[in-house]
Amino acid sequence: MRSEPNLQFKFVNYTGLGEGPSVIIMGATHGNEICGVEAIRRVMAQLDSGELRIVAGSLTFVPIVNPLAYARNERNGDRNLNRNLFPKDAPQDFEDRIANWLCPLLAQHDVLLDLHSFNAAKGEPFVMVGPLNNDGPLEPFAHAEKERALARRLGVRRFVTGWMAAYGGGVQRRRTRGDAAELETVLRYGVGTTEYMRTTGGYALTLECGQHLDPQAPEVAYRAIMNTLAHLKLIDAPDPEPLPFDEMEALQMVVVHDKLHADDAFVKPWASFDPVEEGEQIGTRADGTPVLAEFSGRILFPDARARANSEWYYLTRPNPQFGRS
Repeated sequence: MRSEPNLQFKFVNYTGLGEGPSVIIMGATHGNEICGVEAIRRVMAQLDSGELRIVAGSLTFVPIVNPLAYARNERNGDRNLNRNLFPKDAPQDFEDRIANWLCPLLAQHDVLLDLHSFNAAKGEPFVMVGPLNNDGPLEPFAHAEKERALARRLGVRRFVTGWMAAYGGGVQRRRTRGDAAELETVLRYGVGTTEYMRTTGGYALTLECGQHLDPQAPEVAYRAIMNTLAHLKLIDAPDPEPLPFDEMEALQMVVVHDKLHADDAFVKPWASFDPVEEGEQIGTRADGTPVLAEFSGRILFPDARARANSEWYYLTRPNPQFGRS
């Protein structure tokens, strides 16, 4: 375990006098994604000075979820915290220790907003949203209307759904390739902060606020925090207007493709949300086989540095039913 001395976990709570939901807002789940840290500290300063007041419910801030990764200005400490996020009886790495502290804290709340940023050189903010209400085995859920109502008030126009379904499909394909012993083949490996929050009976959103160093990313995060507090009536402010349907771009994650060999390569430096046409070449396998898009849509999370037998890129298609179902 590559842990370092003098690290500690910290959260700050503000509780109003009135009845309301328990909300938790987090930054630096990945240590080099600091926009949430800056925005959270800005709101905390307003609360501490009396400029802003929690009038109902409970608000918990975790400014830095992963102090090891944050101290190093790296994405991860020992591994990606946003995978396989469950309490561990025998923690093996620093992120396991975070999970043993963080998961019980999440379970004490009703709503999670997790603030992230992305590495791509370009791209606009977007929010990752959970499934429709269902009682299925993959990701049972009962708060889709509330979750989607909040998503439409965060101040972004792009919405992405379908993470667990697309990831689960990838797990099944890996099993057919005989890789069942690999960590990536374990379905629970796809569970991060928002997925875990939904398992506790709450609802949750991941907001990707922009590129890591974009000076506007902290502003996106701050606006999302304030809109969340207003919408859930934790502060005395009008409910923000939801983004109109005709201004939304809603995308459904459909399929994940793995890098099968270290020498698999993209044909160009793809960025998330780049459009692709059916039959367009996305990459080339190590043996020279072209990798083609099976339908028209947008690419998501392309990772040219992915390891063999791990996620390489996702494909999305429009989700016209978002918000209307």
